[in-house]
Amino acid sequence: MTSDSHHIERRLAAERDRLTSLRDGLRDGLAGESETSSLEELSDYDQHPSEVATETFNRERDQSTLESVEAELDDVERALERLADGTYGTCTACGRPISAERLEALPATPFCIDDAQLASAQAAPGVTTVGRAGSGLEEPERPI
Repeated sequence: MTSDSHHIERRLAAERDRLTSLRDGLRDGLAGESETSSLEELSDYDQHPSEVATETFNRERDQSTLESVEAELDDVERALERLADGTYGTCTACGRPISAERLEALPATPFCIDDAQLASAQAAPGVTTVGRAGSGLEEPERPI
């Protein structure tokens, strides 16, 4: 492994540790009190209905955050696997190298900028990115 590989591995390992700690804290918070028991506590007549709604919103937000953290953690784990097998820095979709700038900004990314944009466009059809030509953020086409 080169010194560059060691730097990347340390960076990914630190991110894995950060995300694992965050995930564990979220899990503990969600497991500490079931939704049913927390809502039963709030459902007394002296509670305002908005308090029940706020509690429900907070639990759903925490659950969504947990799912996002778990997905990021999976991305980091897969990046560490690619580093170990020698495929780190190569786009998993097209096989071309991922730019150093992109890897510096998003060390766990599996995609080059072109395939990342394609994946984003497929995930959110009809959403157009804007920006400088060639920056990866293109101006939307306008009807004439």
